[in-house]
Amino acid sequence: QGPTSQRQPWGQPLGLSQSSAEGELWHTAAPRQVSGLQGWVQPQKAAAEHCSHLRGGGGEGARPWPRAAPPERLTADFPALAAPGRAEAAMGCARWLALGGLLALAGLLQARLLLPQQAGFGECDRFFYKGTPPAGLATEAHVRICQRFAGSERFATLYSPGHRIPVFSAFRAARPASRSAEQRGLLEPQIDDPDSNLEEVIDEANALTSVDNLGSKQALNADYIDSDYEIGQLYPFPLNSDLQMATFPLTNSVPMTQSFRERWHMNLNSLMDRALIPHCSEGKDLYILTGAVPSEHRVKGKVTIPEFVWLAACCAVPGEGWAMGFIKHTQDIDVIEDVMLRDLEKLLPHKPQLFQDNCGEMEQDTEKMKKILEVVNQVQDEERSLQSQERMSPLASTQSQRSALLSPEAPPEGGSSFLGQVLGFLATPFIKLFQLIYYLVTAVLRNIVHLLWLVAKQAINTVESCLYHLGEATVSYLVAIGQELVSIPWKVLKVVAKVIRAFLRILCCLLKAVCRALSIPLRVLVDVATFPVYTVGAIPIVCKDIAVGLGGTLSLLFDTAFGTVGGLFQIVFSVFKRIGYKVTLDNSGEF
Repeated sequence: QGPTSQRQPWGQPLGLSQSSAEGELWHTAAPRQVSGLQGWVQPQKAAAEHCSHLRGGGGEGARPWPRAAPPERLTADFPALAAPGRAEAAMGCARWLALGGLLALAGLLQARLLLPQQAGFGECDRFFYKGTPPAGLATEAHVRICQRFAGSERFATLYSPGHRIPVFSAFRAARPASRSAEQRGLLEPQIDDPDSNLEEVIDEANALTSVDNLGSKQALNADYIDSDYEIGQLYPFPLNSDLQMATFPLTNSVPMTQSFRERWHMNLNSLMDRALIPHCSEGKDLYILTGAVPSEHRVKGKVTIPEFVWLAACCAVPGEGWAMGFIKHTQDIDVIEDVMLRDLEKLLPHKPQLFQDNCGEMEQDTEKMKKILEVVNQVQDEERSLQSQERMSPLASTQSQRSALLSPEAPPEGGSSFLGQVLGFLATPFIKLFQLIYYLVTAVLRNIVHLLWLVAKQAINTVESCLYHLGEATVSYLVAIGQELVSIPWKVLKVVAKVIRAFLRILCCLLKAVCRALSIPLRVLVDVATFPVYTVGAIPIVCKDIAVGLGGTLSLLFDTAFGTVGGLFQIVFSVFKRIGYKVTLDNSGEF
């Protein structure tokens, strides 16, 4: 398939020399969209029937089609191909059949891009703990992808078009694939071309003519050519026992060196098989997040190289759950590190929350976490041992190469004297002894230098850490003192303001009292001043009036008594007068 500058329909031949039959077959067997394997069964059958007459007819007598056979082999095995152009046409049919099978294979893997107005990851929300994606990682520039295979969701990916690497991918109950499995990269067309009607991932060769702006927002296989990096899956998740189709999308990969990729995948296999899955109901309730933190370096100025990759695991078994994180820096000398979930969140950009309520933090099983950490320590020790062996392996390979160069494989062209052979025979052990001593000394010196470098690095890191903490404490102390010194004038001003305010209040009260005093009439003041004089002068008069009143009261009492007695006598005299007795009262008062 040759490159072209225009976007051509799938049914049009692309820079290939084809017969009319091949072109007709391509229009028949290559639809615009690949919706799955079922959609390719009928075209593949039509292609096979179309090519069957080139093999000398179909039916039971037809011989099987040879794989990768040249035209002369085809004409020898199949006489029907001896006609001019028949072998080339047969090769074209075989080529289109292979391409159709490849596209059918790619059609099984579907990647759905979520629209901005859609919440979460759609059907792939089930790969997150409690159906909730991590909070604080996604931005408007990121793309949410629900990766599918054969009509079923497999994992979710948050992709960064700016860095052309994934932010994270989410899995559930997933075991990593074998490190020896083959990997291929497929592209998501709608990342570069939002108007594309291709809803499935496709091969890069087919995307060249069917996707506009290819490679503007996602990594391509060509970006890794002639570089020190290769495509590395964040989590090599196998979809079936035959192929790693879910690991095909480049949206789930980051640039890795070969050694780092091998160690990272080795760590994943060891951790999942020995530590995480066995302690979480065999992975049924295990949620996995893997991601990459971008650095400032890029491959060919396009694909960002991660500073480190990370993995977060959440076991949601009620009463027996746990959560743990792991990070691995991209330097080859670093081993995988275990961290607590909260510490991992602090290391990530924007300090997100990876799992809702921190994966049930209040109900986690600390005993299981201790057992997991024991296995993790074993994995780390094994990785350190492997690194030590790899550091020694270049020395052994160099020794074997030099020994092979020094030991002749063929006799010399000219004859040599017997004395030269004897001297050579005697000198060979000494030469090899000196070589062995040289290699031993070199290895010892190299290890000593490496040890000194590690010690110096550790010392530098320790001093740097101490200086950093000392500087941080000094800065904090100076800042605190500066804040106090700056606050002193302000506090003095506040005290002075309070004193002035109190003084003004007192002055205001005095002024109010004076104003009220000045507002009283003069007559009232004179009355108040003369009140004591009038009071003292009125005392005798009041006493006199009291005495007169008392005397009048007594006189009234006497008059009342005498009047009463006189009235009684008058009544008695009247009675006596009426009954006949006459009593007279002379002037002296006697009868």
